[in-house]
Amino acid sequence: MNDQPRSLTSTLLSVGLLLIAMASIQSGASLAKSMFSVVGPQGTTTLRLIFASVIMMLILRPWRAKLTARSLRTVIVYGMALGGMNFLFYMSLQTVPLGIAVALEFTGPLAVAIYSSRRAIDFLWIALATVGLLLLIPTGEASAGIDLVGAGYALGAGVCWALYILFGQKAGADNGVQTAALGVMIAALFVAPIGIVHAGSALLTPSLIPIALGVAVLSTALPYTLEMVALTRMPARTFGTLMSIEPAFGALSGLLFLHEYLSLSQWMAIMCIILASVGATMTMGNATRPAVAAD
Repeated sequence: MNDQPRSLTSTLLSVGLLLIAMASIQSGASLAKSMFSVVGPQGTTTLRLIFASVIMMLILRPWRAKLTARSLRTVIVYGMALGGMNFLFYMSLQTVPLGIAVALEFTGPLAVAIYSSRRAIDFLWIALATVGLLLLIPTGEASAGIDLVGAGYALGAGVCWALYILFGQKAGADNGVQTAALGVMIAALFVAPIGIVHAGSALLTPSLIPIALGVAVLSTALPYTLEMVALTRMPARTFGTLMSIEPAFGALSGLLFLHEYLSLSQWMAIMCIILASVGATMTMGNATRPAVAAD
């Protein structure tokens, strides 16, 4: 008799944790953008990944992972994809509003979800996502479209996100959550040379340390923990459906913290991509959609 109320409470708690996680990720992205004027997106990515790797190393103790030559190669590709995703996403934020950058990046996991299903109805979701992209990309000199270079960076981040999902599945099957810590460490090693060359000694600016630590916590440590807890309490399909609204969180975060106002067509584009992602998740059959996002 008490199972149903307990189940409802658990579900509501999981939804709440997931909403907090998405808000945390996008708030972290807004905070990260405030560092661009000092160290650029290259340095910002470097500081975030270094601090995040230290935090996750202390929490998850990745040195306990048992790696073979094959699993090590998979983890390295996974970490490089993670680093590329973070780097390209922050590069896109220089010229593209946060909500639009998240929507464009979301085409990566959307493509993975559609490819995992390959049903006839998936053409509808592809069409919706295409409409969303066409609404975002300028079609003429007079159109108020987004910066094409910034859009390219965001789409590149989406490609890296897709690789992150595919190789993360393989790497996670060997060492579970410790894979995440290993991946962040490798991502930091991959991106750090770029950040050091670009920002140099500015990376050591004392006033940046608390901000970078906040970005690492908001964008990586806190949301990852909350997502892991939520995933254990709800079906993967429900998780994936809820995660699909993240571009809306990005747009709202950009509006609240960065005063980035979007046009009606841009909001419609974001909604098209969200609906495509929700639809692909709901109709993916028995395919499991990898859920952890790491902007």
